[in-house]
Amino acid sequence: MNKADLVSIIANGASISKAQAAKALDSALDAIVGALKKGDKVTLVNFGTFSVATRAARTGRNPRTNEPIEISAKMVPKFKPGKVFLDSVK
Repeated sequence: MNKADLVSIIANGASISKAQAAKALDSALDAIVGALKKGDKVTLVNFGTFSVATRAARTGRNPRTNEPIEISAKMVPKFKPGKVFLDSVK
């Protein structure tokens, strides 16, 4: 499923136009990304929790030369699915 498919399903389920569904989906995604940028967690009950974790700096290897390289620390998004979501996918 891609974004256009999801927009169609939202539009049909909510009896709204595809343009309105696309705006609603974009707004929801922007709100989630904005909260994560601020360092907040986003919890959608029965679906899951979006959060941000810090990945520590580490030493890696260049696959071509096998020389060590430094990989800097960075923030990465995480998702932990909720129990209802997990159980429904089984």
